Amino acid sequence: MKFEIDNSQLINDIVEKVVKRITPLLTQNHKNNDNELMTVSELANYLKVKISWVYEKVHVREIPFHKAGRFPRFRKKHVDLWLLNPYHPDLSAYNLNHGKEVRNNERIV
Repeated sequence: MKFEIDNSQLINDIVEKVVKRITPLLTQNHKNNDNELMTVSELANYLKVKISWVYEKVHVREIPFHKAGRFPRFRKKHVDLWLLNPYHPDLSAYNLNHGKEVRNNERIV
């Protein structure tokens, strides 16, 4: 008994099964990463800047952040949006300073 195997069909079948199984995993991870909360050091690493730069942006309210207790946290999707357009309406909840100087919690224009 001799079996003939069509290699190209076998490869196509394997690829289809792998794609079918891996697609839900990839879309699930993508959704989770967009909504991920980052620490100051994670954000500094993500933006390739110094940690002190991140703290300065938080201090003058120029970057979107949330407070978890006394610790600032950054939602990746909002940071990405801020990088594209710091004036985007979706960022209005953050009450960003947009480059105006702040002294003693008062804005100076």
